[in-house]
Amino acid sequence: MDWLEALILGLVQGLTEFLPVSSSGHLAIGRELLGIEASGDLIFEVTVHAATVCATLVVFWKEIWKLLCGLFRFKYNDETDYIVKIVVSMIPVLVVGVFFKDYVEALFASLTVVGVALLVTALLLFFSDFASRKAQEANSARNGISFWQALAVGLGQACAVIPGLSRSGTTISTGLICGVRREVMAQFSFLMVLVPILGEAFLDAVGGDMAASSIGVLPLAVGFAAAFVSGLFACKVMIALVRKARLSWFAAYCAIVGALVLILN
Repeated sequence: MDWLEALILGLVQGLTEFLPVSSSGHLAIGRELLGIEASGDLIFEVTVHAATVCATLVVFWKEIWKLLCGLFRFKYNDETDYIVKIVVSMIPVLVVGVFFKDYVEALFASLTVVGVALLVTALLLFFSDFASRKAQEANSARNGISFWQALAVGLGQACAVIPGLSRSGTTISTGLICGVRREVMAQFSFLMVLVPILGEAFLDAVGGDMAASSIGVLPLAVGFAAAFVSGLFACKVMIALVRKARLSWFAAYCAIVGALVLILN
C-alpha cells in the first residue's frame, strides 16, 4: 500500500465510520477496487479506526470532560451512571475480541461476507425507523438509557465486528428498537466505542504488531490524518442526521451496495 492508496482509504474510513453504512465494509470494497491485497494483518484498519475515535474525542470533548469530572466526585451521580452503562456496553465486544479475534480477522478477506452484512445492515436500519417510534415515548431511564438497553446495544456492537455490518448503524438501530431516544443514542453510540478501539490500537503498538506490519509508517500516518480530518466532518453530520433524518435513506444505500457487491464479486 502506498501513501495515495492510504489517503483514499483513510478518507473512506473517516467519511463512513459515523454514517450507518459500515466503514469496514467500505474499506474492504475500496481495497478491492484499488487492487490492494489483504495484508494478513489489520493494522491499517485499527490505525484509521483510532483516527476516527480521536475525531470523536474532539467533537465530544465537553461531554467527555463533564463525565470525567463527575466520575472523580467519588459518588454515584448522573455522570458515574453514564460511564458504568458505557462499561456494560463494552462487555460483549470484549468477549469477542478475546475469544474470536482470529475468526473475525479471517472475515475481512471475503467480499461475500461484506455484501451479505450490508444487506443485513439495510434491513436493520429500515426496521428501526418503524419499530422505535412508540417505544421511545415510554423511556424514563436515568440518562435516557437503562442498563439492559446498554447491554443490548453492546451486543449489537459485538455483532458489528463483521465487515459490512455497520457499527454505528447496528448500535443506533438496536438502541432505537429498545426504546432509547434518538438524541441519547447518537451520543452513546459514539462514546461507547472509544475505549475498545483505542485499547486495541495501544495493544497493537506495545505488542509489536505495529512494527511487524507489512504496511509502512508513511501510509499509516497518511491514512490516520485523512481519517481524522474527514471523521471530524462526518461525526458532526451524523449527529444531526440521527436526530432528524430517517435511517431508511441509508438502508436503501446499503441494500444497493450490498447487492452490487454480491452480483459483481
